[in-house]
Amino acid sequence: MNIANWVTLSRIPSLFLIVILLYIQIRWSATLGFIAFVLAALTDWYDGYLARRYGLISAFGKLMDALTDKILMIGLLITILALKIVPLWTLFFILLIVAREFIITGLRLVASVKSIVLAAENWGKMKTIAQIFSTGFFILWYALVRDGHSVIPHLICEIVYDVGMLFFIGSTYLTIDSGVRYLVKYRHLLLQMD
Repeated sequence: MNIANWVTLSRIPSLFLIVILLYIQIRWSATLGFIAFVLAALTDWYDGYLARRYGLISAFGKLMDALTDKILMIGLLITILALKIVPLWTLFFILLIVAREFIITGLRLVASVKSIVLAAENWGKMKTIAQIFSTGFFILWYALVRDGHSVIPHLICEIVYDVGMLFFIGSTYLTIDSGVRYLVKYRHLLLQMD
């Protein structure tokens, strides 16, 4: 364990903090939830920076970076659905995202048994960035509606929400596309399973 790994693992308690802040009905708690989300999202960049800067790159770090990203994003997608931030029809897309994440995590586990580490690739990184922006805009919208409704114009809130939905649709496409790319690229791992 090193500092980069601890930063990576901080995303898991951050998820619970964000969810609590979004759920409790206290003034400014949703805004604090958005700030906590931004900080958690920044750890995705910061842990990689620390690992590269100080030579702390490890198989554990690569695996946990991808895993904690998935835990954070899936947890928040479920949360924004439960809070009715997104409409019910998005459930189908959320299930696609969750299914892809489990399949690729399973692929990573198969690879790890063979002492192969599947690091995040560009399509997967773009997917994660799109998911972060999508979720961020939805949480920002929720904070604006709950905490700033008296001072933030309705049009601004609508624009923030619509941008979140565009990122959500884009991230769903990237999620499926990157999942297919992983499966095609590493199909030999699945074909060689004992």
